[in-house]
Amino acid sequence: MNFSLRIQLSFMMFLEYFIKGAWFVTLGTYLTSNLKATGFEMANIFSTHSLGAVIAPFFIGLIADKYFRAERLLGILHFFGAFLLFLMYQATQASDFYPYVLAYFIAYMSSLALSNAISFRHLPNPRQQFPSIRVWGTIGWIIAGITISYIFHWDKSEAIASGALKYTFLLGCFSSLLLGLFSFTLPATPPVKTEKNKSMASLLGLDALQLLKQKDFLIFFTSAILICIPLAFYYQNANPFLTAIGLPNPTAKMALGQFSEAICLLFIPFFFSRLGYKKTILIGIAAWIIRYLLFAYGNADNLSFMLITAILLHGVCYDFLFVVGQIYTDTIAGDRFKSSAQGLVTIAMYGVGMLIGFWVAGYITEYLKEQQVVNFWKQLWISPAIIASLVFVLFLFLFKDQKIKDKR
Repeated sequence: MNFSLRIQLSFMMFLEYFIKGAWFVTLGTYLTSNLKATGFEMANIFSTHSLGAVIAPFFIGLIADKYFRAERLLGILHFFGAFLLFLMYQATQASDFYPYVLAYFIAYMSSLALSNAISFRHLPNPRQQFPSIRVWGTIGWIIAGITISYIFHWDKSEAIASGALKYTFLLGCFSSLLLGLFSFTLPATPPVKTEKNKSMASLLGLDALQLLKQKDFLIFFTSAILICIPLAFYYQNANPFLTAIGLPNPTAKMALGQFSEAICLLFIPFFFSRLGYKKTILIGIAAWIIRYLLFAYGNADNLSFMLITAILLHGVCYDFLFVVGQIYTDTIAGDRFKSSAQGLVTIAMYGVGMLIGFWVAGYITEYLKEQQVVNFWKQLWISPAIIASLVFVLFLFLFKDQKIKDKR
């Protein structure tokens, strides 16, 4: 891979994730502080993330893969995204905000798939080279958090009170415009000739459903969906929680989670080779339990280290469960269902699992508020800890860590 290509793809990934990190991390705080959204309205808005994950494969599989050069479509999607982010900036109530964010996530989730496809098409050795490209996306997310907290100070209490958080959408808007322009400088990536009669079921990974006949894969698949319910609590409530209890620079501190994610990726081979699928995934599930208990009992004063620890556990929570799960899925599926199985698991987790999770989180949040529960945040975080504990027990007793013959 030549140096120029590495710079192009790395900058593409940096902006791709910087854009989302610029506004999505603080979205929960913005909705409650600026738009006065209820728990149900927050659930509705956050669920667009999952709906976008479900709808994007239709768009990519039926349109993008067949008729458009990927780099040009990426640019158009980000121009459209910039327009939608500007509309979100102007929205004054949650009902106006919803259609813009729904359209945005359909476009953004499609752009994620395209940015990955562009990288894989032009890397001579994707398996070895893609991680060094993808890590710039993580760096972009981290830089976005640092920018909000330490450069513009938009997440300080007084800035939030003055409505400054709305400027995060402008930051995302300008970044999206930049990536839209930059996309047209990327290497030409024309459509790939595929099977003309490829079914919709194949495009969405539904032909891999027969893998669920295998008990262990069914248990993993079910656990993956269920653990996304606690994950939704984090996306929806972490920033509002850290802001409400007065933790300084909460957005930058939350970016530590992406830093730990990048570090933990390096340790996966070490743990995986020694512990196998089951123990490694159980560590990931256990990390969710510990994380939420740390949130429940920590504070922004003498116990602030508990909150920081909970954030730093993000790498273990995500990598040891989802990344190892992707490896497990790839091994189980073999060549025949390799792509469709990954698509199925992705839709199940980020579509079905998180969609359910956002609504569960919204319902519990609204219920606790209506009941005027003492120690609101403590009770809120105990809820996903209980759900994660049930998933831990399910996986511990029902999943058998048998040696799997690689079917590739």
